[in-house]
Amino acid sequence: MSPQMDRRAFRDLSYGLYLVTSMDGDRLNGQVVNTVIQVTSDPARVAVIINKKNLTHDFISRSRVFGVTVLEQSAPMAFFGPFGFRSGRDVEKLSRVEYKLGTTGCPLVTGHALSVLEARVLDQIDLGTHTIFIGDVVSSEVLKSGRPLTYQYYHEELKGKSPPSAPTFEPPAQEQPKA
Repeated sequence: MSPQMDRRAFRDLSYGLYLVTSMDGDRLNGQVVNTVIQVTSDPARVAVIINKKNLTHDFISRSRVFGVTVLEQSAPMAFFGPFGFRSGRDVEKLSRVEYKLGTTGCPLVTGHALSVLEARVLDQIDLGTHTIFIGDVVSSEVLKSGRPLTYQYYHEELKGKSPPSAPTFEPPAQEQPKA
C-alpha cells in the first residue's frame, strides 16, 4: 500500500449501513449499502450509490424507484448477510424478511429497521463502476427508536467484511515474496 493511498483512511469517514431495495415488475430485490445521504430538505431528496454489477442497480434503472431501510444496531449478521454477499440473481432475498410495499410498489424492509423511505429517481450520475441515483422522497416512516447500525460498528463489533462490489472493499494484503 503506497503512502499516497492508505485505503484505511476511508474507514474514518462516517457511514451507516442500510438496505436499498427496488423492483422490476413483480420481482423484488435489495442489497446492503453504506452510502445513503440526504441531499436536500425542500424538496426532500436522497442519494444512493450502487455498483453497476448488482441486480439492484438494474432494478432501479428500470423501475426508477428505490427504497431505503435504516437498520438498527442490534440487527444480527444473519439478517443482513444475504443482502451483502448473495446475488438476487441466485436467491429471493426478501423471501425470509418482513417487508411492505410502499406507495410506488417498491419493497420496504421493516424487520430490524428504525425507519424506511422510498424515492423516485430524479437524476443519476455515472461514476464508472457505480451510479449515484438521486431521488425525490415520496414517503418516509419512523418505525421505532433506537441506534442506527454504523459501518464502524459493523466492522469493529460484528467483525463484518466488505464485499468486492462495495466502494470500501479492501483486497487482502499480498504477502511479500521472500528474498
